[in-house]
Amino acid sequence: MSDWTSLWYVWLLLLTVFLLLLCGVSASCIKFCCQKKRLPVETFPRHPCDLTVIGIDSDSTAHSTVT
Repeated sequence: MSDWTSLWYVWLLLLTVFLLLLCGVSASCIKFCCQKKRLPVETFPRHPCDLTVIGIDSDSTAHSTVT
């Protein structure tokens, strides 16, 4: 059985994984903090809408024209 301290490539791999994990956690924290401080921006400005409803009876001339 070999000694774990002599396996330098295992320590290098573990260090690389740890650094990648640390960078990912740091980037997520920075992104979260920056989004929290920024004011929310509306993507599309809201415009008032007009809605017109026309009731059509079966006796209406418009209904007979449409059908």
